[in-house]
Amino acid sequence: MCTEKEEAGADWQKEMRKGYLRIAVLALLSKEPRHGYEIMKEIKERTGGFWRPTAGGIYPILQSLEESRYIEGEWDARQRRKRKTYRITEMGRPVLQQALTRQNQIAGSMGGLFKEFMKHVLDVNSAARPPIPDLFSVFLEERRDRPMDTVGVLEHKRSQLENIIESVQKELEVINKRLAKMERTKRKARRRRLN
Repeated sequence: MCTEKEEAGADWQKEMRKGYLRIAVLALLSKEPRHGYEIMKEIKERTGGFWRPTAGGIYPILQSLEESRYIEGEWDARQRRKRKTYRITEMGRPVLQQALTRQNQIAGSMGGLFKEFMKHVLDVNSAARPPIPDLFSVFLEERRDRPMDTVGVLEHKRSQLENIIESVQKELEVINKRLAKMERTKRKARRRRLN
């Protein structure tokens, strides 16, 4: 059963991903035309499975981008089944560039806040701080044919993520203990003032 905080966090993440997904779709289409399934598959592969967009998430975005004339779709019936292939338009390219520029500005600001928080609140020195990733570089880099999904590579990625999660959970425990201690101290001070 989810707590109210967990539900709020999940809702926030869902909304955040929608915006990022629009940028990721434009970024992928700036490299080459693709149909919806290819876009879903590429996003999943490039994020190591972190994002697993569904048809219910991708196709409304494609429709919205097409209605905004940032992309255009063309039906291709040469295959066994009819598919719509999308490509970015000349109108969509500056929109993508603006979105990426703005995202970099936001990431820079958030990175600064994150560093300050880590230093002053968590007492974590800069050497122990994990780097803040550039969210869209994975969609903009040219794809090289490489054995991304070998068992060894995936196990290594999983191990790295598990270590990061474990480290973050430990930091959260420390923060929660410090917050609880501060709250107890605050309550004691209030009681003393009332007496």
